[in-house]
Amino acid sequence: MKNLNKILFVLALSLGMFATSCSSDDNEGETIVPIQGKYNLSQQGAIVNGSEVLTDAPGNASGCTRDYLDLRLSNTAVIGDYDGSECALTETTGTYVRSHNDLTITVGGASTTSDIMNLTNKELKIKDKTTGIITVYTR
Repeated sequence: MKNLNKILFVLALSLGMFATSCSSDDNEGETIVPIQGKYNLSQQGAIVNGSEVLTDAPGNASGCTRDYLDLRLSNTAVIGDYDGSECALTETTGTYVRSHNDLTITVGGASTTSDIMNLTNKELKIKDKTTGIITVYTR
């Protein structure tokens, strides 16, 4: 009976240590949601006097479907821009690379790198490292 109690005690202690060690794992601030997907341009803005100020994206043409960013599994980035009274769609194709919380999009030899501020199943929020402009995309 003493051996059974010892075995149960060691088993309970092991399970407790395993559970607590897993719950405190740190991914160094990096989100684990996949970045691939099609995102609709929603808002843009910047940080003004320490506060985030966002407005409806001025790039979206009135009466048209919202512009979009499509990040594909093949590391292809497709930027869709609806413009004009007929809402003509222009697609520009490039590539993207995600490194931790950085997203670099290259189109036509020009690259922009942004910090991924938020990435969920419903939202991608990025901040351009050069200009400081914050762009919010929604799925």
